[in-house]
Amino acid sequence: MYGSIAAIGAGLAVLGAGIGIGRIGGSAMDAIARQPEAYGKIQTAMIIAAALVEGVALFGVVVGLLGLETGVK
Repeated sequence: MYGSIAAIGAGLAVLGAGIGIGRIGGSAMDAIARQPEAYGKIQTAMIIAAALVEGVALFGVVVGLLGLETGVK
């Protein structure tokens, strides 16, 4: 029972990361379309933001899998 809840938590972390990175990319494309001269700054900010989202998602997956492995109640 507890393992399935931990697996769902890890899956939600991955799903949240996918949505977050998708929104970051979409917003960056909109910004570049509006101001092409700011491409370099926008790309740098986009990569940093995506890396931060990915780091948080990785943390969530690790916590979920540790819960899955140890059977935390």
